Amino acid sequence: MSEQLFLPGLSREPIPVSAPIASPKNIFQRVFRRMELKRPAPEFQVEFRSFAGLRSTIRLRENHAQVRVSDLLREAPPLVLEALAEILLAQVFRRRPSREARECYLAYVFKPAVRHRIDEARRERGTKRLLPPRGRCFDLQEIFTRLNQNFFDGELPAARIGWSRQRSRRTLGNYDAAHQTITITRWFDGPKVPRDLVEYVVFHEMLHMKIPTERNGHRRVVHSREFRKAEKQFPKYENALRQLKRLTAGRGAGLD
Repeated sequence: MSEQLFLPGLSREPIPVSAPIASPKNIFQRVFRRMELKRPAPEFQVEFRSFAGLRSTIRLRENHAQVRVSDLLREAPPLVLEALAEILLAQVFRRRPSREARECYLAYVFKPAVRHRIDEARRERGTKRLLPPRGRCFDLQEIFTRLNQNFFDGELPAARIGWSRQRSRRTLGNYDAAHQTITITRWFDGPKVPRDLVEYVVFHEMLHMKIPTERNGHRRVVHSREFRKAEKQFPKYENALRQLKRLTAGRGAGLD
């Protein structure tokens, strides 16, 4: 009797270890049947693409589903591809993917070796275009250097910091670990923006350099309890939050 793999709640069809690995197309077909969607099964076209990162997409046109999966998942176990299939199908058919699918997928992509491959691919295939750190009103490099000395004992590695190319009013700040960059929205480079607020946003993104994203079951935890506690060390934290809310009221803006 062949050995079998089974993940409760994710695959009702045991996969014999000795059996040939199912094609990605067969995996999507099997997951579609399992989800019991009340519609004819689409014709799946699944291909791996060299995206600059862990990106996978699905597009449904009439009864044809075009799926593009990051080639970084080419060597992933079948159960991980099943989990991804459920997540993508749930997205396009407006369902909620199971907790087991999300946990299975995140458990794989959060493995150190996998994260390393993702970061390498992003560095090699993608680019990060920033404006210089010295703006009209604020010098982000000067702010970064001073905050590093005052709050991190100068131990944070040098990061490329600059203003965004667009005056984004939704993404106010972002730290990209793969490219070691901090981007601050150019919307904040103005005379009516308090300096304390700009410094707080830079401080927030610098904390991401020190405290990486965690995984809690099926969730990615970007701002953990440790992060929130460290964030409150900013001297004018409460005031900066009030200023941030005042400037972004009704815009759905936030910090990554």
